[in-house]
Amino acid sequence: MTTLFGFLYLLASVLFIVGLKFLSSPAHARRGNTTAALGMLVATLTLLASLLVHPEGGPPHNLVLIVAAIAIGGLAGAVGARRVAMTDMPQMVAILNGCGGGSAALISTAEFLHMSQSRAGADTMFGTIIGSISFSGSIVAFAKLQGLVSEKAINSPVQKVVNALLFLGLLGLVGMLGFSGGGAPAFYALLGVSLAFGVLMVMPIGGADMPVVISLLNSFTGLAVAATGFVLHNNALIISGTLVGASGTLLTMLMCKAMNRSLANVLFAGFGATTTAGAAGGVAGGAAKNFREVSVDDAAVLLANIQNLIIVPGYGMAVAQAQHTVRELADLLAKKGVDVKYAIHPVAGRMPGHMNVLLAEANVPYDQLFDLDQINPDFERADVALVIGANDVVNPAARSDKASPIFGMPILDADKAQHVIVIKRSMNPGFAGIDNQLYYEPRTSMLFGDAKGAVSKLVEAVKTL
Repeated sequence: MTTLFGFLYLLASVLFIVGLKFLSSPAHARRGNTTAALGMLVATLTLLASLLVHPEGGPPHNLVLIVAAIAIGGLAGAVGARRVAMTDMPQMVAILNGCGGGSAALISTAEFLHMSQSRAGADTMFGTIIGSISFSGSIVAFAKLQGLVSEKAINSPVQKVVNALLFLGLLGLVGMLGFSGGGAPAFYALLGVSLAFGVLMVMPIGGADMPVVISLLNSFTGLAVAATGFVLHNNALIISGTLVGASGTLLTMLMCKAMNRSLANVLFAGFGATTTAGAAGGVAGGAAKNFREVSVDDAAVLLANIQNLIIVPGYGMAVAQAQHTVRELADLLAKKGVDVKYAIHPVAGRMPGHMNVLLAEANVPYDQLFDLDQINPDFERADVALVIGANDVVNPAARSDKASPIFGMPILDADKAQHVIVIKRSMNPGFAGIDNQLYYEPRTSMLFGDAKGAVSKLVEAVKTL
């Protein structure tokens, strides 16, 4: 039976790997998700089967609680996944990620208390620390995304001192538990300090950097789960946790590269804490700049008489839940012979792949979605670039202004299109707090309003042409 269980855990691990591979393509992402879920089902059933044939004779006394917990968790996950709006998916990802980290921390804590030792192993302490940081950090990320706390970076010198003291405290507790002992009180202190450190680590990070934070915390959860696998001597946990940790780390590095910022800058620079540019068309302390506003009717006439259109979605589209209306406009223009493409920036939105998820919900064909490197050469040949709720990811200052905080960040070359229409609520700056040069280009026209409302008016206007 031990050999059979080992084979089933190996099968589950292979399904995890295959599912992860499928997730690399939007066309196969649903299949990948299903494959990985099947792997988790195999692993869970294998664990239950191994408990039923426990070598000490008879199933454990808490088997009923285990089955009940699985049922409750499965039901909550299914209901949540069915009911949550696509625009709230970043919050759900943060919560689920936090649950994984919290579970790893609780398991490590329970194992330490079960062993009744004064010292703790490296794997137990690692699972507790990283899992706790992932749990509390994910809760803060959820609160920022949900608007329960300010999305702005909350930073102060006092906080940095407190973070440093907490870090030193963690090192001291690790040394105590690893070498001289300390028992349950020291371990509880380790758990509490780790939770506090997770909160204070994420609070200084602005809402627009949440894609990087979620990805990083996801890798933390994977590493904590892998450590738990060593604690429980479970190969499936070790393999799956390592996969999550590695993929989360790689994704974090890719997103930092997409912003031309280091991970340390994302975590400690307090990016987005203050606004350095004024609203309403001018840099603070400088002269106002001129921009051109376009009416809905004029924008509709332009869109109905072109051959190529590139749509650039951003966080404003997500907030307004305008993805279905955008799809309606694209379909309407396609019937008029317009070639429509979507340009997706790696860090647009509030989680990795946020725009892809929203557009997939609106059933936008996968072959119309293009990432930054694929689509940038096409902007020069595009008749119109329609920017919907995006800001810093289309700011030409990233290419030309060395004093800009986003200088060097790869951007979508929307300014190279023949015409640019920007749908935005106002001239207020984006997350980086700087004026967007694109708004003042002679090719650019501003269409002010809520993304969903503005696009709906465009749809109605195009229908009359």
